[in-house]
Amino acid sequence: MNDPQWTTGPVLSGRGLVKRYGGQYALAGVDLDVRAGDAIAIVGPSGSGKTSLLHVLAGILRADSGEIHLAGRRIDQLGEKKRSELRRTEFGFVFQSGMLVAELTAEENVALPSLLAGRGRRESVRAGREWLARLGLGGKEGRRPGELSGGEAQRVAIARALTHRPKVIFADEPTGALDSRTGQETMNALLGAARESGAAVLVVTHDRELAESMPQTVAIRDGLIAARPAHGGLAA
Repeated sequence: MNDPQWTTGPVLSGRGLVKRYGGQYALAGVDLDVRAGDAIAIVGPSGSGKTSLLHVLAGILRADSGEIHLAGRRIDQLGEKKRSELRRTEFGFVFQSGMLVAELTAEENVALPSLLAGRGRRESVRAGREWLARLGLGGKEGRRPGELSGGEAQRVAIARALTHRPKVIFADEPTGALDSRTGQETMNALLGAARESGAAVLVVTHDRELAESMPQTVAIRDGLIAARPAHGGLAA
């Protein structure tokens, strides 16, 4: 479980976030607070700015203006090396395709972020095996991505995102390549595992059913928050 200090205020906070591509605003002044344990779906039409918001908050992209704080520490002004370190240690990522390394086994894929963060191989692999077991993949640690179903591969990606106990998990269309039943099972696995670890979850999705199943939603349109976080269903 994360340190209790993370529960006293927003674990991640964005203020006045602006991002332009050419003359177009992807983000036009977005404010968003994320608390430890939150599970928020970010919804909106294509081109609304939801993926840009995810990438800016995660430090993958730099905002043109605005501030981002991680547990009270400003992080948007950090250099690329420090932001990359944050992405390895404080954040976890689950993408639509899983983005697993085809040549590595499931347990090696899961251990990879910990290894890159400088942890020992034995410790990293042990933690990876534990998360794979929690996600119902015990006995499949030695299989490569091509030997797994789509849902199994996404659960490997979830285990990889969680093994270093991140503060926030960013998921970009994590069920987009799955059928509806497998997608819901995968989301249940992600939310359950995140809840167990105390991590917050931000999910970008086009899937209305998935969004409606999330505890909170944020609707974004034309680079602006069109509806504030709401509990128990899709915000209007």
